[in-house]
Amino acid sequence: MSEIFDKLKAKLAESGTLTDDELTSAGLTDEEKIWLSAERHSKEREKQEKITLEQYVAANKVLDTAAEGSAEYKDAEKIVEAYEKQA
Repeated sequence: MSEIFDKLKAKLAESGTLTDDELTSAGLTDEEKIWLSAERHSKEREKQEKITLEQYVAANKVLDTAAEGSAEYKDAEKIVEAYEKQA
């Protein structure tokens, strides 16, 4: 593995993120790019808030009762969409 790879790996471990420019312009091998990209996506998934089934059910109840377009409705809609994406 190259010195640049080691530096980017350390940065990813420290900050939890790398930009696409850092990956493409660093002169990395395909294997190094794939490894760093996979680690970056793994860290992003870890940062995402997990929506529980209970939160999902409660949000669906709000969608059934709240006025469409209201702030309460929009917040519940975001919860439902986030849960469905993670499932």
